Amino acid sequence: MKRNDGQTLGWEWMVRTGLGAAGLGMLLHAAPSAAQVSTANSGQTAATLPPVTVEAPSQPRPRAQSSQRTSQSQRGRVAAQRNAGSGPARNPDPREGDAGRGNASSEHSYVANSSSAGTKTNTPLLETPQSISVVTRKELNDRAVQTLTEAVGYEPGVRIDAAGYDPRFDAISIRGFDITYNGIYLDGLRLVGAGLGVFKTEPYGVDSITVVRGPSSALYGLGSPGGLIDLQSKLPTSQPFHEVQTLFGDRDRVQGNFDLSGPVDPGGQFSYRLTGVVRDADVFVPGGKDNRVYVAPAVTWKPDQSTTLTVLGAYQKSKTPGSMFTYSTGTGTTTDIFTGSPSYNSLDQEQGRVGYLFEHAFNNAVTVRQKFRYVDVDAVTRYVGFLGAPVGDVVSRYTGYVHDTLQSAIIDNQVEAKLSTGPVQHTLLVGTDYTASTFNDKQGFGFGVSSLNLAAPVYAPESIPDPAISSSTAQRQTQSGVYVQDQAKLDHWILTLSGRSDWVRTTGEDLFALTHQTQSDQAYSGRAGLTYVFDSGVAPYVAYSTSFFPNLGVDPSGAFFKPTTGKQTEIGVKYQPQGTRSFITAAVFDLTQDGGLVTTGTGVTVQRGEIQSRGFELQGLASLGNGFDITSSYTYLDMVTKQAGDSSLVGKFPSGNPPHTVTLWGNYALPLAGPFAGLSVGTGVRYMSWSYGDDANTFKNSSVTLVDAALKYDFGQAAKELKGLQFQVNAKNLFNLHYTTCQVGYCYRGAPLTVIATLGYRW
Repeated sequence: MKRNDGQTLGWEWMVRTGLGAAGLGMLLHAAPSAAQVSTANSGQTAATLPPVTVEAPSQPRPRAQSSQRTSQSQRGRVAAQRNAGSGPARNPDPREGDAGRGNASSEHSYVANSSSAGTKTNTPLLETPQSISVVTRKELNDRAVQTLTEAVGYEPGVRIDAAGYDPRFDAISIRGFDITYNGIYLDGLRLVGAGLGVFKTEPYGVDSITVVRGPSSALYGLGSPGGLIDLQSKLPTSQPFHEVQTLFGDRDRVQGNFDLSGPVDPGGQFSYRLTGVVRDADVFVPGGKDNRVYVAPAVTWKPDQSTTLTVLGAYQKSKTPGSMFTYSTGTGTTTDIFTGSPSYNSLDQEQGRVGYLFEHAFNNAVTVRQKFRYVDVDAVTRYVGFLGAPVGDVVSRYTGYVHDTLQSAIIDNQVEAKLSTGPVQHTLLVGTDYTASTFNDKQGFGFGVSSLNLAAPVYAPESIPDPAISSSTAQRQTQSGVYVQDQAKLDHWILTLSGRSDWVRTTGEDLFALTHQTQSDQAYSGRAGLTYVFDSGVAPYVAYSTSFFPNLGVDPSGAFFKPTTGKQTEIGVKYQPQGTRSFITAAVFDLTQDGGLVTTGTGVTVQRGEIQSRGFELQGLASLGNGFDITSSYTYLDMVTKQAGDSSLVGKFPSGNPPHTVTLWGNYALPLAGPFAGLSVGTGVRYMSWSYGDDANTFKNSSVTLVDAALKYDFGQAAKELKGLQFQVNAKNLFNLHYTTCQVGYCYRGAPLTVIATLGYRW
């Protein structure tokens, strides 16, 4: 089969490759009392509440200790025994054993064994009929991750730099579809985003990050067909843990991190955690900053072995450029000429959140959970842009001002029941959730800025006033959902059925034109998956799922966007060899999105028609006993526009998505016996093939290969009195490759060489 640009589609090859590789409960509902971005496509979650009494992160263990698990042969205990062998030995409460060890294991291994992100119950990844990856705390530490985009850059199916280097947002797409606004979750609750009011993630504040690929609306409701990313917060620990870090880097980066946790009272009923970051840093555009202040307190109350309540909060203040654009001299090229003004270029954002995670087990069969969070985001953006084309070498410029505020409250109630019907074992989940969001947007444009001479750009300080507000809109959206899931096990077979109904109401007001609009949407979403788990640890699966997302915002004509919908068929196989810390997954998928949003380089958001995405993904992870950790992936992506308002785009490959992506990261800790004891080295490679630079497929982005590296030294191996002291240097884009990425016809600079040195102490 061929696309109308003459390129051969690879679906038939992918299928052959993939096949070869490969009603009861309680329902709680409590409504809460309160209720221009350059993206271009449209650890485990706490949906099953992570136990709040967990082991503290510990020092790296001597490699002489075995990291292998005891092999087991009986199928009936394979999954449980596989999980039990993944972490350090302890004697937890039976209800919290898996997730509790998962938290400690996140510090020691690249391999996670279970996650609740795919099912909202603590389910082994081997038994989940969906493609899922978990980025553990150890991997985040080894790569010195500073942003969410960096954190998921080595995961299959994930695209992070289609709009170049941009510290303003965590712009991410999965399987070709954007999730920036509708696919980022924290502890299983969605972080709502709209306009420039996008919640910023501080990766130092998370324990692990889970990437779920494919539609997940059957459990989560509103979401991207590409999938979702769920962040698991750092939670209070049962043992004292303290860490402080000082970071230095190029572009005058100075940063301090701290992470303190432990019990409050002798009986251990109360425990706390306090995590924070303070950063002052520049970026490569003149006058650009990447500053941040972040503090996140958490307190856990555990009155008995059946009940836990964790209250979490966070405050963050950040300053980044309002514009990162550099001048483009032609199709597919950029220069180092910054188009804005250092005197008027900032995105100042304050955000806060407060919420709780509650769980109570009535007995070994029935457990109830409730999660709640309130988020407030206030973002003020100032930027300068080009006003038309240059005349000679001189171009006129305009000023832009955007003030966005967003408040969102979300609550999720769950009842989980374990029961049997004859030989079939069921894990039944019944839940209901509610979200209320309010978004306000004010914009203004002016001309009180100097022109720019492109032949000899000068960025002299100048006084630039804020332009008068010329548009003001307000929107409110409420969403209610009810969902049911049954995980039915019969011998080696596992049937997962999920279904959900959502009701969404959106109202909008133009405060200048004094107009009012109301839109109501209702949708059903579902998933059906079948898995067969062999005794050897091989688990083939097949699944079908759908997604639904009603969009906040209006099109250029002022009309509400219609909901974005998606559907997917996925066939895959997972392999977890017994007796090793390793995990291999492969999947082929056929995914279709209808009505996705795309924001152009001029800040205008429009709605696309139908886009089909088909592909093949392969991932392998291992944490071996000789100090070697590795993660690798390959992605083949084939996309085509099936329907569009512009008929010339039909049959074209949506821009910014490379057909081939390969990633490889490895970290090796040298033997403890020898002159290099305590030394660790890491190297990573990320390859992105060519991609189209515009949706009309008139030109291509070149392929790019980026190299990352790390060097770490544990001073405790040289002298016992220095135990806990570590020094680490990380380089990203090691060879300082100057590359350009273009999407929907707009081109952006990739991230330059970045070097960060970290001096840390744990006790």
